[in-house]
Amino acid sequence: MFKRLMFGYGPFMKRINAPRRTASLSAQLVESLRSHIEAGGWPVGTRIPPEQALIEELGVGRSTLREAIGALVHLGLLEPRAGDGTYVRSSSELRSVMVRRAGSSKRDDVLELRTVLEEYASGAAALRRSEEQVRGLRELLADAEAAAAGEDASAATAVDALFHRSIVRASGNDLLIEMYDHLGTALTSHLGGLPWDAAHAEEHAGLHRRLVDAIEARDADGAREAAAAIVRLTHDHEPAGHDTAHPDAADARAAEDR
Repeated sequence: MFKRLMFGYGPFMKRINAPRRTASLSAQLVESLRSHIEAGGWPVGTRIPPEQALIEELGVGRSTLREAIGALVHLGLLEPRAGDGTYVRSSSELRSVMVRRAGSSKRDDVLELRTVLEEYASGAAALRRSEEQVRGLRELLADAEAAAAGEDASAATAVDALFHRSIVRASGNDLLIEMYDHLGTALTSHLGGLPWDAAHAEEHAGLHRRLVDAIEARDADGAREAAAAIVRLTHDHEPAGHDTAHPDAADARAAEDR
């Protein structure tokens, strides 16, 4: 059994599982610290406790701890900062890897990935959605129209992201939901900020209404077609020369930390 330790550092009072004394002590420590991070014991953006404090609390050697910390850095969960300690970069290695990869990809590649994910999710949502989920999508459509009428671009982008996440959740596929949750911010950061004129904005809104109508009618083919049309509209509306790689790691990291 793992020994339970109370680690008090700053405002955080969370328990960390000390590893068992087996042949793979460092591997167990990696898993223990990873679970602690995933559970929010060390929130994203915070500095982890000093090395000596961790050694004393966990009862492990310096080399074992450094090996475990190095593994978590490699996984993208931690980030060392020269002269300032080690910080939590992400609560999930899947999120870290996927956001970083999407952040260095071409816009066309991201659009294709979004099409694949949202087209499948929309078809699945049409077959599996609940009445409550349909009502939620209708409410989000109303929120989006209100944001558009008020010319609030940031609010419209936020509602649009929530709308598409809600459709993915209605698919009932837990793995797809997790993947989309990890990639959602990176996808919307690639695809947001386009200068929509009135005609394109209305077409965009109309496609979203068509998508919800299809989901409500349990029309899987119609839902997939509407989802693909939304992404195509975004692609076709891009200014010339806009198909470049995303502005690299800084933006990807900011998206990940949110």
